[in-house]
Amino acid sequence: MSVLIDGLQYANWSEKVFRQMRAGGVDAVHVTITYHETFRETVLQIERWNRWFEQYPDLIFQGRTAADVQRAKDTGRTAIFFGSQNPSCMEDDIGLVEILHTLGLRFMQLTYNNQSLLASGCYEDEDTGLTRMGREVVTEMNRVGLVVDMSHSGERSTLEAIEHSTRPIAITHANPAGWHQALRNKSDSVLTALGESGGMLGFSVYPHHLKGGTACTLQGFCDMIARTADLMGPTHVGIGTDLCQDQPDSIVEWMRVGRWTKRIDYGEGSAAAPGFPDMPGWFADNRDFGTIRAGLRAAGMSDANVDAVMGGNWLRFFETSFGAGRGTDEARTRAAE
Repeated sequence: MSVLIDGLQYANWSEKVFRQMRAGGVDAVHVTITYHETFRETVLQIERWNRWFEQYPDLIFQGRTAADVQRAKDTGRTAIFFGSQNPSCMEDDIGLVEILHTLGLRFMQLTYNNQSLLASGCYEDEDTGLTRMGREVVTEMNRVGLVVDMSHSGERSTLEAIEHSTRPIAITHANPAGWHQALRNKSDSVLTALGESGGMLGFSVYPHHLKGGTACTLQGFCDMIARTADLMGPTHVGIGTDLCQDQPDSIVEWMRVGRWTKRIDYGEGSAAAPGFPDMPGWFADNRDFGTIRAGLRAAGMSDANVDAVMGGNWLRFFETSFGAGRGTDEARTRAAE
């Protein structure tokens, strides 16, 4: 069986969750370590993860390169790749991009729903695209090997990121807007451009992104994946569950509100249900990836394409995304001279 990779999770991490990863055969996960946190607060999150790596070395370790995915599979562990869902961690300092990459960050969203210093979020009334700083930061992310993630960004900003980036970008956790209208889901124009540029889409099982919400059926979800693979190409799609397992509702408030407002922002939920929604019955935790695999086969996908969606495509993307860009070492040598 091919590698199994989840393109995004934000669980309330614990030994229970780590053991469920192993029970589900999950070889690698991109985990959110920071939302609105500053650089120093992000470092504290990395310290927290370092303690988990010390406590559970038989279950997890920090992933830095694509080769770590195979190492995880060979040793029966899960490689953890760090990501940020906001550029708050780099504050207003482009020099921190390289520092964050050195510390292990491998994905960074340019926005989280709102306008940032870099781009417009999907909840803004007007999407003005990449800012001047945004273009510079994308170039720097390309240089060091930090993936541009546009999961929570507006349409114009996403298209401009695809165009400006010299490396393929990712939308780690979203679904097609044509299947289910949600501000976070992406238009066919974005998905087509993403596929043509060599980028990756991770399909989300977060109920607000699903047609029918919690009641979404496995068949409906997997049929959608098969159709999107036809649109984008089967090598550009994967899974990005956006699993928020065991998180208290106070965390979703932090995700949506951060420090930018004093009011409760209900975001993708409703005023009647501001907390986390119930997951669909066919995916509760990391032990349920086999259910998705079976659903993809039932949707008519070949075994090779199912393997690609369940992790092979992410692995190939990791192989070309995490290292320094061409010319980086030469440029440093010239600068030193």
